[in-house]
Amino acid sequence: MYRPLPESLTIAQSGINGLGLFAKEDITQGTNFGMSHIKLNGNMVRTPLGGFINHSDDANVVKV
Repeated sequence: MYRPLPESLTIAQSGINGLGLFAKEDITQGTNFGMSHIKLNGNMVRTPLGGFINHSDDANVVKV
C-alpha cells in the first residue's frame, strides 16, 4: 500500500507559517524518508514529502 509519508512523520500547522512536516517520534540520524521528487514522463514531480521538506535557511534536514 502506498503511504505518502513515513509513519514517523506528520503534517501539521506550523508555529511559523502554514503547514509543516513534523516528527512524531525521535528519528535516528541518517534515516532515509524516501523520495521527495520523481521523474515522470520526463517531468519532475514533487511527492507529498517533497512539498513539506525543510525549506528553512537554517534547515535541520539534509537532502541528498
